[in-house]
Amino acid sequence: MMGLGYIGLPTAALIAKNNTYVHGVDINQNVVDTINAGKIHIIEPELDAAVAKAVANGFLKADTKPTEANVYIIVVPTPFKAKNEPDISFVEAATKAIIPFLKPDDLYIIESTSPIGTTEKMMQFIYSERTDLKDKLNIAYCPERVLPGNVMYELVHNDRVIGGIDEKSTDKAVEFYKQFIKGDLHKTNARTAEMCKLVENSSRDVQIAFANELSLICDKAEINVWELIDLANKHPRVNILQPGCGVGGHCIAVDPYFIVADYPMESKIIGAAREINNYKSFWCAEKVQTAKLQFELEYGRKPSIALMGLAFKPNIDDLRESPAKYIVQKVLQNANNEEYYIVEPNIKSHNVFKLTDYKTAADKADIIVFLVAHKEFRKLNVPSEKEVLDFCGALN
Repeated sequence: MMGLGYIGLPTAALIAKNNTYVHGVDINQNVVDTINAGKIHIIEPELDAAVAKAVANGFLKADTKPTEANVYIIVVPTPFKAKNEPDISFVEAATKAIIPFLKPDDLYIIESTSPIGTTEKMMQFIYSERTDLKDKLNIAYCPERVLPGNVMYELVHNDRVIGGIDEKSTDKAVEFYKQFIKGDLHKTNARTAEMCKLVENSSRDVQIAFANELSLICDKAEINVWELIDLANKHPRVNILQPGCGVGGHCIAVDPYFIVADYPMESKIIGAAREINNYKSFWCAEKVQTAKLQFELEYGRKPSIALMGLAFKPNIDDLRESPAKYIVQKVLQNANNEEYYIVEPNIKSHNVFKLTDYKTAADKADIIVFLVAHKEFRKLNVPSEKEVLDFCGALN
């Protein structure tokens, strides 16, 4: 298992749970040591028990280097270069690391979100390095479809799309996943499977962009967007999503760019959705700035401000591509001796922000800004004299 992050480690634990030996690889020695101690470095329900049991039973071991196996799964990040161009260098590096260990009939699977054609590129790369293996490997792409906070359940029960470079590779990958997954396994080719992952998250991004654009319009029209959406959704064929302060995470906020980068002329709606969702975060930061200035004009003093939430979605500790984190950074860049309370109940500390307990922050702040609808925030009884900016429906 090349990569032991938010997807790699749960997948490794699931496979190990089924009494299959898993050699997990991560470049971070700290992560390796944590896992080998039977502990986890990320927050995910049920993962701690699964990892502890797998390590104790000897079916899961972590290391910084790969070893010989029968199945190799690539689950490493695919970040972006300048101008939102996908970077598959981590996939290449992970593939290069396992090339010396490959044998005929081994199964090589990419789960990392990838540009269309990546699986074929990696096939060519492997065969250029190991000409003795040409056409003797099973190579496939199989993206995950899991929701942070429910990963251990969804890994087992969600359907999966599996696409090989040929029919034999597809069948081999299906047989492998069938051991651990109860959801249906849908066969296709590698390029279609790659596109399927990108399209799923691009579709969600477009739907969220509609909700976020609606929230901008309603703000200007002095209409309660939450009430409006609730009423509109009474229509039997309407299902508008809830707006937020942008879109984050390493899927919905990222995957559409894989399509836009390769097909800029054709992906008009997908590209526009990304622009809308990115703009929403900027707009939220500007609204905080305006509220701050209005408070100072009205009361003749600087306000204290609580910025509630840093994660990219409710009730998790994942800050990747988080619009809330961007807004906090943007607000603090324009700080002028105001007092700020930064809140994220799902992490103990942050290397940049000094964190405050959510009750303390809400009690002391003049302006409370809800950026993430964490369950703790929903329990707050906010006094009417406090000014509230609720960008995520935390109190709705």
